[in-house]
Amino acid sequence: MAEQKYQFDVLYLGSGHGAFNGAMPLAQAGFKLGMIEADKIGGTCPNRGCNAKISLDMPVKVKNEVDQMQGHGLTGTTTIDWKANYEHEHEVIDALPNAIGSGLESLGIELIHGKGTLVDEHTIAVNGQNYTADKIVIATGAHYHQLDIPGKEYLNNGTDFLNLAEQPDRMTIIGGGYIAIEFATIAATAGTKVTLMLHHEHALKQFYQPFVEELLKDLEAKGVTIMKNVTPSAVTKKADGYEVETDQGNVASDWILDATGRLPNVEGIGLDEVGVEYDDYKGIAVNDHLQTSVDSIYASGDVLDKEVGRLTPTAIYEGLYLTKLFTGQTTNPIDYPAVPSAVFASPRIAQVGVTPDEAKAHPDQFDVKEVDLSEDWFRLAMRANQGKTITVFDKEGYLVGMTEISSEADNSIGSVLPFIEYHIDPEKMNDFITLFPTIESETKHHL
Repeated sequence: MAEQKYQFDVLYLGSGHGAFNGAMPLAQAGFKLGMIEADKIGGTCPNRGCNAKISLDMPVKVKNEVDQMQGHGLTGTTTIDWKANYEHEHEVIDALPNAIGSGLESLGIELIHGKGTLVDEHTIAVNGQNYTADKIVIATGAHYHQLDIPGKEYLNNGTDFLNLAEQPDRMTIIGGGYIAIEFATIAATAGTKVTLMLHHEHALKQFYQPFVEELLKDLEAKGVTIMKNVTPSAVTKKADGYEVETDQGNVASDWILDATGRLPNVEGIGLDEVGVEYDDYKGIAVNDHLQTSVDSIYASGDVLDKEVGRLTPTAIYEGLYLTKLFTGQTTNPIDYPAVPSAVFASPRIAQVGVTPDEAKAHPDQFDVKEVDLSEDWFRLAMRANQGKTITVFDKEGYLVGMTEISSEADNSIGSVLPFIEYHIDPEKMNDFITLFPTIESETKHHL
């Protein structure tokens, strides 16, 4: 722990998953900690990200399941009540900042409210007061990118969507990433007429494109108009809403979502003054111990320049790694496990490990198996007759990757993570007895 000349052993700039998950066990180990937050405790994910998104999506998933069972045991369709769904979302998330904050304070972690700015390698200023620490962890996360076009003041971001209490009749969504696709799914299922503008030919570039094309076709079947290779040039306010001007014509809308990406929060926190190296688009540069160019300053979470995905689980993993590093439990470089990712649309797309494209490009190293799930008996029971799984094996028969599109893709991928991460012998996989009948049992059956 730190010498007494510093107020804290570790001072966190930010309170998201890159900070609080690691801070809790560090405090339990006897370290004196401070945590600086200018907004809500917990950062993006609990307050304006994953938790809020999945709360809004739950009724969407249930509606799809009910619709699928029409004439097969159920009669009577459902509709999404937008306002009630919004209220449900906030019933779930509004208590989280206080809950997380109370948990931190109960462990003796001092919460400091305000915007923090680095002063030197051991000091952060907040509201004119300096706080010092032996080590500093920058966990400031990321923010929404905004298109720089005339009328940009009429654009809304993902946080605005999560706080949209009244349902628009017409919505334009600009972008082709997670947020664009997931929010298009929610809005279209609720009955909003959605126009999705893709800047390029493809959406969700990090996922297997044949599956993405299936997902886009499903969105079109829900009434979504998809424009590809389109460039918005301006937004104008009209008497009955807004109009997005593009190189493919103008699109009328009641509400516009700018979902053109997220950028790391590196501006205005004193990085230049202290000498921490960073890139405006990639984030803070760190070594394999998450240490910045300044020895006493570390970074974790979405603000990092890293190869693995900017996901909540990777932020948690980084925060916990720093705890082990600071307590002396490890001196090893960070070693990321197999990191799964998913698009929570309808259907879902999820993946982990070696992708189908990587495997097909190296047939001397990998074998690829594709399974059509439409005739899977368990999915027939669910009436979820849409889906495909692609599994990737190395030449010794070990499972090294999996990609799936289905209503249960996230659960399927989650069930195979131990096989991939722990490089389990193909024969020993049979020693895992799954609950039956479940998606997990069917997933294992298809390996």
